[in-house]
Amino acid sequence: MLPIIRTVSPLLTSTVFLLMGVGLLHSLVAVHGRSIGYSVAMIGVLTSAYYAGFLAGTYVVPRLTHRIGHIRSFAFCVVVVTLSVLVQAVTSSYAWWLAMRILQGLLLVGVYAIIESWLNASADRLRRSSIFAVYMMLNLGAGAVAQQFLRLPEEAFVLFCVVAMLFSAAALPVIATSQPEPTMGAVPKVQIRRLFRLAPTALVSSLISGLVLGALWGLLPVYAQASGFDMTRIGTYMSAAILGGVVMQWPLGRFSDRIDRRLALALISACAALVALANLWLPSGRYELALAAVFAFGGMVFALYPIAVAHLVDYVDHAELLSASSTVLLVNGIGSAVGPLVAGALMSRWQPALLFAWFATLNGLFAVYALHRFVRRKREVTAHDSFAPLVQTAVDALRKNTPG
Repeated sequence: MLPIIRTVSPLLTSTVFLLMGVGLLHSLVAVHGRSIGYSVAMIGVLTSAYYAGFLAGTYVVPRLTHRIGHIRSFAFCVVVVTLSVLVQAVTSSYAWWLAMRILQGLLLVGVYAIIESWLNASADRLRRSSIFAVYMMLNLGAGAVAQQFLRLPEEAFVLFCVVAMLFSAAALPVIATSQPEPTMGAVPKVQIRRLFRLAPTALVSSLISGLVLGALWGLLPVYAQASGFDMTRIGTYMSAAILGGVVMQWPLGRFSDRIDRRLALALISACAALVALANLWLPSGRYELALAAVFAFGGMVFALYPIAVAHLVDYVDHAELLSASSTVLLVNGIGSAVGPLVAGALMSRWQPALLFAWFATLNGLFAVYALHRFVRRKREVTAHDSFAPLVQTAVDALRKNTPG
């Protein structure tokens, strides 16, 4: 295991810097957007624009990578993303911010895909899950650490520059690596209708996860700001939510290995709904309770998507694995684009606390649905059923439209 970690250490180093930049940028867009006069609904649209660009990137970036290769494509995407962040730093024009968020989503999916394709190519089948477990720990951990940059007592311009520096640092290990570029092969097209008939709970779970996490990344800082938290507390609050995902993803995944995954999804979603409701009733001024509640909520909702992928993999043939992963990623991306729009409209029309009402409603409805599916159709858990945290995600989206 350690030799493989050393081999992919440049990629993992790039991941840390990249995800620190992305995590800080998400929070900065929300918090600074409010300070320059954008409404909550407008910030929700900015978040949706990012995920819409993310989906568009699954069609645009493959052609770029196929033409100029992984390393140059990676460098190109990072340079343009860095420029887009600096554009946001020097203007408060909503139209420019909207365009930059679309561009960031479009290009970052390509950056994620290049890193993940290298990880896939570097690890054998027996160790791939372990490598991706480390990858996801670094992924969420970097996002949590990045929130602490909000403590800097500087203007937003400085924080945008910090994001740009993190993105620039992320490019260096990949550009300098001596590893050979991975090859890209053709992948079967997305088959939403067929896979929904095969494992409907997996696709519905992926959609719900996107609806929840899209709103969480884009609007949770707005909720914290409206609750009276200063920048330092907002950073810690966001870190608590992400760290919950780091700590709970593996134990909850292993829990789903031991029982029917639909029942596991139902129980986890029901608990997430209860915690979301508890946030609505928390007494004002109890910051420590708010941290504990958002830690628990993040721990549960970040686990939904990988368990959904594992549930789908339980039902598909080996030859369909890439198609299945691409499909569940696409559905998750659609939810991530829609979620901030709806949640932002609710928060803007009534009050910011409705963000957790949105979370509670989505998780509660899904818990009922997953339990219904479990009762309706029983299945046996076998020794071959195994949870792997987010193995093959953006890389499949990048591959699915690449010429063979």
